[in-house]
Amino acid sequence: MKKNELVEITITGYTAEGSGVGRWNGMAVFIPMAAVGDVLEVRILKVAKTHAFGKIERILSPSPARIEPDCPQFAQCGGCVFRHIRYEEELRAKEQRVRDAVERIGGFTNLPFRPILGALQPDGYRNKAQLPIGRAKDGSLTMGFYAHHSHRIVNCPSCKLQPPSFQAAMEAFRAWVPLSGDEPYEEATSKGRLRHLYLRQAEATGEAMACVVVNGNGVHKEDELVRLLRENVPGLKSVMVNSNRERTNVVLGKKNRVVWGQDHITDRLCGLDFHISPLSFYQVNRTQAERLYQQAADYAGLTGKETVLDLYCGTGTIGLSMAKKAKRVIGVEVVAPAIEDAHKNAERNGIVNAEFLCADAAEAAAKLEARGERPDVIIIDPPRKGCAPELLHTVVQMNPERMVYVSCDPATLARDMRILADLGYVPQELTPVDMFPRTAHVETVVLMSKVKE
Repeated sequence: MKKNELVEITITGYTAEGSGVGRWNGMAVFIPMAAVGDVLEVRILKVAKTHAFGKIERILSPSPARIEPDCPQFAQCGGCVFRHIRYEEELRAKEQRVRDAVERIGGFTNLPFRPILGALQPDGYRNKAQLPIGRAKDGSLTMGFYAHHSHRIVNCPSCKLQPPSFQAAMEAFRAWVPLSGDEPYEEATSKGRLRHLYLRQAEATGEAMACVVVNGNGVHKEDELVRLLRENVPGLKSVMVNSNRERTNVVLGKKNRVVWGQDHITDRLCGLDFHISPLSFYQVNRTQAERLYQQAADYAGLTGKETVLDLYCGTGTIGLSMAKKAKRVIGVEVVAPAIEDAHKNAERNGIVNAEFLCADAAEAAAKLEARGERPDVIIIDPPRKGCAPELLHTVVQMNPERMVYVSCDPATLARDMRILADLGYVPQELTPVDMFPRTAHVETVVLMSKVKE
């Protein structure tokens, strides 16, 4: 196989990034925007020792799952990877990805699987958008999303994953930019003022926030920006400026200023109120987050007598959602501002049986042991890289009855499940959850119980 060669390939699976996979003379070829069942003429773009990358030249025979993409930016934007297949096929692919990882990496071939919890509405679910701002070669304003694996902005007047209020805010912002005289930020030179338009919406309450991320302390004609946003964005409660003068890929700086309205919006999740500021962590898909948390609570099996330890608790959302059914909830997180938010969230909702420790898991375990406490249930919700082996040994030494592992990466989940099983905690059941429809991501919730001696 050579670069630029044309080959005929039948697609038989998907990669973790959502590309189609087929084989040619035994070599795997990865092809974006392909569907299982497609017969394709493929141009080879790159050849490695064990695999190759290609692009579709012609669809010789389309998959029954293939549909016409409903977004004009789909081929360029890095946001979605599955707009070319039916949602049912996307769910099948994600469920299969979890199953393959658990069987091949973890070695669990007979683990009971619940069907994947698909989204009731796979479009319009995102309650947060970070929209980079730039200039096209012709001088026009560009605002949208970065192309896949690049910092090239794909202009996106509207996005299928976002609510209508975000499009209204983008249109108001576009109308304001020429009035302000402020120029978009250029990464190469660090010149220009306007870096990102950052939008948030509370699904349950309808409250909306618009925040302009600037290379400075403010923007010109702020009153005009407020007027345009208030006239066009339903439920607008907050207009803010976030200052980010750093030469960095991180979107938000540490300093916020209220231009109009409040410094937060309020949403309801699992019957609890959460204040959301620009810097707050909050699940991007609220409706699916509620279903994920409910599944985690079902697996926790709380009766009101248990002490629950919530590791990687963030702002406390999972633990607080279980607090009414638990004797006590103890959240652990190393990020101090997140712990501050967790305390405020507990106080705001009148939850008095939750405490939060700013520490790593090992430190938390030592503190609990010194107090003579042992958790009955441990919730583990780590970042994509999963857990360090030392952490897994630490939680096993705490000797809980059950663990509930919430994962955003099937491969690291399967690896950690194997380690925990070898240490005496065997998986009982698993449920995939589609938190981010039309993207390649899939969440998973697993119940693991201590082996009875």
